Amino acid sequence: MDFLTGHPQVVRVGNNISTPLFLNTGAPQGYVLSPLLYSLFTHDCVATHASNSIIKFADDTTVVGLITNNDETAYREEVRALGVWCQENNLTLNVNKTKEMIVDFRKQQREHPPIHIDGTVVERVVSFKFLGIHITDKLNWSTHTDSIVKKAQQRRFNLRRLKKFGLSPKALTNFYRCTIESILAGCITACYGNCSAHNRKALQRVVRSAQRITGGKLPALQDTYTTRCYRKAIKIIKDNNHPSHCLFTPLSSRRQGQYRCIKAGTERLKNSFYLKAIRLLNSNH
Repeated sequence: MDFLTGHPQVVRVGNNISTPLFLNTGAPQGYVLSPLLYSLFTHDCVATHASNSIIKFADDTTVVGLITNNDETAYREEVRALGVWCQENNLTLNVNKTKEMIVDFRKQQREHPPIHIDGTVVERVVSFKFLGIHITDKLNWSTHTDSIVKKAQQRRFNLRRLKKFGLSPKALTNFYRCTIESILAGCITACYGNCSAHNRKALQRVVRSAQRITGGKLPALQDTYTTRCYRKAIKIIKDNNHPSHCLFTPLSSRRQGQYRCIKAGTERLKNSFYLKAIRLLNSNH
């Protein structure tokens, strides 16, 4: 109670300080315990329908609904229930920052009525930035690739400046791996497999340009992608609580170390992380 209540708050303007205001709601900002308390506070915010999922990351919440036979009842009820939960727990949904995106690959697409929260229509978009990743309604990666290439090129300018200052090739390589490669390889296991040839060339051009600046050989993104897919697959297999653990099904004892391939009817699934990871696991056995 001492940690959560009676915190004084003041505003300073120059040498003037306002009268203290004591807060008895929320958690102190900057404390290590605050994120844990928020996670506990929102622990019961879960999906009420089996066809829906609620993804939570800090104070960012996403509702994902699977629509079957054009029946959106469960999805719309989930959104309504989330709004009710927020009201009951003294949380305010910012409708202006809330977006809706529909992923539909059917040839004959139907009209979807808009979603309302507190009487306000939720804006429908064709792409949005989710935890640093640009996702589009066509599930292609051109928007995301263009964004990270632009950001990497901006940091490549700093790499050139450092070379002019006389930094060693080793120091330049470390700077590249920390500030540029970290951007190019961010979420690479999810997006690189389904990137177009044009997208991959744009990403690799950044690597080649940085390689000319550093003067040393840098790993190709294809090699980085393969290595990270393999490592991530091993981590998922060792973690029984991982949501994707069940997708890595071992074959019979005679073929120990081999995993059952997932049937894929589309190129999008064939090039996804899971099939790539299973192929790597089986080939490295």
